Amino acid sequence: MSVALPHLYRGKVRDLYEVDERRMLIVASDRISVFDVVLDDDIPDKGRVLTGISSYWFDETRDLLANHVISVDPADFPAGAGPDVGGRAMLVRRTEPVRLECIARGYLFGGAWDEYRERGTVQGRRMPGGMQQAEPLPEPLFTPTTKAEEGHDLPLTDAEAAELVGADRFERIRDLALAVYRFGADLAATRGVILADTKVEFGVLDGDDDDGDAELLLIDEVLTPDSSRYWPVDEYKPGTSPPSFDKQYVRDYYLGTAWGRTAPAPRLPRDIIEGTRARYVEAYELITGRSFDEWYGPGR
Repeated sequence: MSVALPHLYRGKVRDLYEVDERRMLIVASDRISVFDVVLDDDIPDKGRVLTGISSYWFDETRDLLANHVISVDPADFPAGAGPDVGGRAMLVRRTEPVRLECIARGYLFGGAWDEYRERGTVQGRRMPGGMQQAEPLPEPLFTPTTKAEEGHDLPLTDAEAAELVGADRFERIRDLALAVYRFGADLAATRGVILADTKVEFGVLDGDDDDGDAELLLIDEVLTPDSSRYWPVDEYKPGTSPPSFDKQYVRDYYLGTAWGRTAPAPRLPRDIIEGTRARYVEAYELITGRSFDEWYGPGR
């Protein structure tokens, strides 16, 4: 991508560029990572899907809390953005991220299922006996983790998370994360989709006092297939690993190989790349109720 702006940060999926002291351009690439390894193969249109879904949810959740988005319209981007970022970029307010991964989950899956099988708990909370994989939890849970720059995030107890960000801010983050999850789950259910869990991020505007009183903004991405686990209702069954619209399709492919989960990963077959793209596009259209063909593209 030909972005002629100062490059601030390269993540697994997104690149951040400086516009000025108060604004940034966030560009979502087509990169995909599994098991903390960024693959050599891109998934076509993945960045556009992630940005389109995030834009939809940022708009839908505005009544719950403010967010950092200024515009997703390429006509509003600075001159240095380049012509090929349409549909995959957001012009946003610069924020100082809260150093906490904020995970809300409504179903027993992933790391929560692994812990439950070993100890009968989820993030240290005792759960009813006899639960199955992918079964709904008695109530949605906030299960924060560390925000690691490299490697795996580590689970935190509520007390550890509160010590990290402050008790008042922890309570606000917990309540907001659960509110976003419940809102997303309720709306997704009307589209025939289960939102099993999600990870959201919060920030405060640069220059605000980071003392727990500054306004929290929803930042980064929200309720996308990369940050959330979506299952189609008509294929969901407790006791199984339901098919999903996220990169689980790629994970499952690699789990069937002898790859040891360290870089470099084996190249993806063409059918896995095409199948993954199809799942991302299907997620966009199901969740938003819109045609992906109508979303911004390069030069638009």
